[in-house]
Amino acid sequence: MLQFDTLIIGSGLAGLTLALKLADHQKVGLITKKSLLDGASDKAQGGIAAVLSESDTLDAHIQDTLTAGAGLCDPSATRYVVEHGKASIDWLIAQGVPFTKDTSSDLGYHLTREGGHSSRRIIHAADATGHAVQETLSARVLKHPNITVLEKHMSIDLITGRNWGCRITAATAHMR
Repeated sequence: MLQFDTLIIGSGLAGLTLALKLADHQKVGLITKKSLLDGASDKAQGGIAAVLSESDTLDAHIQDTLTAGAGLCDPSATRYVVEHGKASIDWLIAQGVPFTKDTSSDLGYHLTREGGHSSRRIIHAADATGHAVQETLSARVLKHPNITVLEKHMSIDLITGRNWGCRITAATAHMR
């Protein structure tokens, strides 16, 4: 029987990121119903918005996001995401994501401007950013010794309980 400290269900960018962040300290299992590259994250085009240029500001990005959200964005969640955007991009670059370069830019990467943004703040990998990020993180997950990937598996039962003051979680999975 396989045992993990953490079991992640889903292999989108959030699942892959969490697996990589936890795997240096925990044994991680990652369940995906298809293959690592079959999710929606792989199909995302465009790019990722973050304040990366010195000519841009966090407040401008927050305001652009709230305006584009037409009152549907939670202001504190928006602030949190925007404030952590650069650190997230720096982490992705450190993982090896091949964002489009621009040698004429101080940043070294090409930034574009998309709808709703008042500044060039979209970092991208050509027009297949989701694929580039998914492929890079998937390769790192597959190489990590503390991560076990279970492709073509579905979680059937999730049982949680408390034992010896610790939270115990178990999942039953089967291949399709």
